Amino acid sequence: MRFLFLIALLLWAFTPALHAQSIDQMRAKTLIFLESLEEAQKNQILFAMEDSTRTQWTNLPLGLAARSGVRYGDLSEGSKIAFHQVLSAMLSSQGYLKTFSIMQVDDILHELFEIQFNRGQINENAIKMIRGLNWDYGNYYVAIAGSPEDDGEWGLKFEGHHISINLTGAGGQFTMTPFFLGSDPAVVEDTQYAGLRPLSKEEDYGFWLINALDEGQKAKATLEGKVPTDIITSPDRPQWIEEFQGIKGAELNEGQQKILHYLIEEYIGNLHPAKAEEYLAKLHARGMNEVYFAWIGSYEPMKPHYYVIHSPDFLIEYDNVGFLDNANHIHSIWREKGNNFGEDILKKHRLEHNHN
Repeated sequence: MRFLFLIALLLWAFTPALHAQSIDQMRAKTLIFLESLEEAQKNQILFAMEDSTRTQWTNLPLGLAARSGVRYGDLSEGSKIAFHQVLSAMLSSQGYLKTFSIMQVDDILHELFEIQFNRGQINENAIKMIRGLNWDYGNYYVAIAGSPEDDGEWGLKFEGHHISINLTGAGGQFTMTPFFLGSDPAVVEDTQYAGLRPLSKEEDYGFWLINALDEGQKAKATLEGKVPTDIITSPDRPQWIEEFQGIKGAELNEGQQKILHYLIEEYIGNLHPAKAEEYLAKLHARGMNEVYFAWIGSYEPMKPHYYVIHSPDFLIEYDNVGFLDNANHIHSIWREKGNNFGEDILKKHRLEHNHN
């Protein structure tokens, strides 16, 4: 344990340098992407740091929530290639691939409902309403705030149905919270894509952990009440949960703590490696004993269930409810404590800037 603690401290010590190199790479890729845009698109995509576009988020489809910025589907092939380079610089390989799998699932979802309509399983009014939701691989928006061309404050938002990725940079620091990923369906059950699960481990590791607990532990981890219809920190609700609930990491045995660690790593592992290392170092320095895990709902797949992982440093929420009898519609979110849309790093940067 002492060895792990020392490793964590060493990783933490190198974090500022890693962050500076990483944000420089993201900035460089973003500038190349901006140069690839048409003049009208440049005017559409750029916003002030103070603009509410930067700090408002939603996971709703375009038909229910209009977005600002430039539509991904309207980018030229060259700009799409440049934007893929941006996201590759921002995310790990798993985070990058999950993002574009979720976009692909939006096309599949549209196809699934068209199949049901053609089979006579849903009526014309229903399909008209569904088409109006504008599920589509191209219906995701890019918005850039501030000044990525220098070392000042800037941000990038990539958002649409079931995706809200929010990067904030300030000097040599960056943050990526809130980070929302969802998938509807969670598992594709028809078409040539049957079996596809963009967020498979978020679900599998959750079930692995809850079912690894003994009856007493499971009772302590499981909260009473109905499964929430969405994550608790959804866009129209408070963006942090203050109360720690469920079972504390200190009450888990070594094997159970490892499973909890795997589950946390799955979320942290979507982020840029420098940010992932920072949070793993924080987790190891504080220890698993301070992490809480709570569950609501069924202990079996395809039935409504929810879990939350809560520490003094971060918050993870996962919800799988769906609109029919089965649960096949995932929402998930990763949050850093105190750094929603870069609150802490922006405050620190502004204090240093004013002092200089």
